[in-house]
Amino acid sequence: MMYRLAVPVLLSCFLLAAVSAQAEVTAEKTDQGVIVKIDGKPFTEYLACSGTKPILWPVIGPTGKPVTRAWPMNSDNADERQDHPHQRSIWFTHGNVNGIDFWDENPKKETRGTTKHLEFVTVESGPQAKVVSRNAWLGPDGKKVLEDERRLTFGAEDGVRWIDYDITLRATEGPVTFGDTKEGTMGVRTPASMKVDAKKGGRIVNAEGLTDKEAWGKQSPWVDYVGPVDGETVGIAFMNHPSSFRFPTYWHVRTYGLFAANPFGVGDFTQAEEGAGAYTLPAGESITLKYRLLFHKGDTKEGKVAEAYEAYAK
Repeated sequence: MMYRLAVPVLLSCFLLAAVSAQAEVTAEKTDQGVIVKIDGKPFTEYLACSGTKPILWPVIGPTGKPVTRAWPMNSDNADERQDHPHQRSIWFTHGNVNGIDFWDENPKKETRGTTKHLEFVTVESGPQAKVVSRNAWLGPDGKKVLEDERRLTFGAEDGVRWIDYDITLRATEGPVTFGDTKEGTMGVRTPASMKVDAKKGGRIVNAEGLTDKEAWGKQSPWVDYVGPVDGETVGIAFMNHPSSFRFPTYWHVRTYGLFAANPFGVGDFTQAEEGAGAYTLPAGESITLKYRLLFHKGDTKEGKVAEAYEAYAK
């Protein structure tokens, strides 16, 4: 459980760099959600509603610069490609839930769903900040389809920052079928300068050593997306915990900057028959997906991503 991550987190920091004093991480409620700070400086903000769902934005990496796309929340950066407005920094949704599309935000789509924030269960500061929220997934008719509980832990030490994002999906209203589609599920969109297609040094690599386009649709315990931000190389190592539903997840990771873990899109990702990845959650039951987003300096080797994953997995 997230509440018992202190030992693994400290272990990961021993492996990543020489140990120094832990940062103070604070979480404070705002009118929009919860803002998280590291030693008094902004790290990220949990926005209870952006578009059709909760998101994390902005996200400030270990060099003090944003490491996720700002559009469409902020359109000041002319270099950012204004596509896929549903790809908002860091988010969690799925493109087919009982036939409802929670991934796409097109208001003209008749099957579009929304994720409504219900409450913050926990907002705590400390060596690691903790935020627990409860949310309802609503169909286009406003009826609830399911609920989720998101348990987020935020930490920093020795030039590394991380977010543990565990989400439990509960079939509170009846059976819930997560359809087989590549459009899901736990997503990140990198800034324009980091994407491979920018040809500025951006690179995708997974735990098996597959890179760039070869990493798409493959199963792996982690994928690292590395590239420059204001002239400094940084990386987002996206990790899937061994106790997560359908570990190791498939990856919907694109060279244009989309970076998503999706355990349901088997038919799209492989040569399996259509619908092979669909999963029906019986009424009253739940599944939990667990991820860590590790923001590091340098490339995959310099960031010691493989070692950091082993510590996280333990």
